[in-house]
Amino acid sequence: MIKLIITENQGNQRLDRFLKKYFDKAPLSLIYRMIRKDIKLNGKRSREDVVLNAGDEITIYLTETEAANLRGAKEHVRAKRQFKIAYEDENLLIVSKPYGLLTHGDRHEKKNHLANQVIDYLIEKGDYDPVGDKTFTPSPANRIDRNTTGLVIFAKDPQTLRELNALLRDKRGIEKYYLTIVNGRLSGEMTLRDQMVKDNETNRAKIVGTADGSKYMETIARPLAYGKAGDRDYTLVEAQILTGRTHQIRVQLANVGHPLYGDYKYGIRARDRSTQLLHSYKLVFTDEVAGKLAYMSGKVIIQEPPEDFIGIADRLFTGWRDTLR
Repeated sequence: MIKLIITENQGNQRLDRFLKKYFDKAPLSLIYRMIRKDIKLNGKRSREDVVLNAGDEITIYLTETEAANLRGAKEHVRAKRQFKIAYEDENLLIVSKPYGLLTHGDRHEKKNHLANQVIDYLIEKGDYDPVGDKTFTPSPANRIDRNTTGLVIFAKDPQTLRELNALLRDKRGIEKYYLTIVNGRLSGEMTLRDQMVKDNETNRAKIVGTADGSKYMETIARPLAYGKAGDRDYTLVEAQILTGRTHQIRVQLANVGHPLYGDYKYGIRARDRSTQLLHSYKLVFTDEVAGKLAYMSGKVIIQEPPEDFIGIADRLFTGWRDTLR
C-alpha cells in the first residue's frame, strides 16, 4: 500500500491526470483500471474526473515494486548557472537569459539550458523538491531565442503557470518590450502588422500575404535615440510585441528597411558582431492581472542590456539610458 498527500503544487487537477504524471510509464487504460480497483481518494472510491485539492489523501493498493515499474526514472542533469535574477517571489521567478543559451533544451542540447539552470537554483533554495513533487516542474511561461538576451518568466507552481499562460495567450495583463539597435533612421513610431510563415529547414521567417498556414504578427516600434557611425545612421528602438512569433521583430523591421544591428540572417552583418542585437528588457504587469497574481498589477520589471549591447549603444547614442522608462 502507498499513501500520497496532495500538496499545493499538485492540487487543482483531475485524479486521472495526476496519476498519469505520477505513473508516467502506465497507459491510460491501466490508469483507469487502477482508479476502479486499486485506488481510493480520502478512503473512498472515486471517479477519474474528480478534481484534487491540497490535503487530499490517495491510497494506492500496489507494492513499491509494482509502483516503481510504472514510473520512469527521471535523471536531472545539473547545469552551471549563467542567468541573473530580475525579480522573485513565492510564486514566480523572472530571470535574464544571457546570449547563446537556449530557453529549453533540444535534441542537440539536453543539459545546459535556462530551464535546467533555474530548476537547479530552485532545488538549492529549497523552493522545489523533484523527489517529493513528481507531477510538476518549474517551467517558463515565455521563451526567447538562443541569441536574444533578457527577461524570461518562470512559474514555481501549476496555478501560477496556468495564470501566466492565460495572460500571455490572451494578450492581456503582461506587456513585453525589447530593446534593439537598427540600421537607418526610424523617423517615428510604427505599428507593423504582417502575416508570416516559417521555413523550418532554414530557420527563417518570411512575410507573406494571407495564405494557408500563415500566422499574424504585430509589433509597435518606437525610436528612442539616433546616432551615426561614419556615413551610416542608426536608431535605438523599443519594440513592443503584441504577438509572439519566430524572429518577429527581426523580420518585420528588416521588411521596412531597418534590419537589426549585426543580424546577418535578415540584414547586414556588423564588423563587431555576428548576430542580432536584441534584448528583452521590460515586462509591464497591467491592471488586468487578477487571481493569484493580482498583487503583480502595476509592477514593471526592467533588466539592463548586457555589456556588449551597452558598449555599442554608448558609442552610437548620447544619453540613451535616459530614454528608457
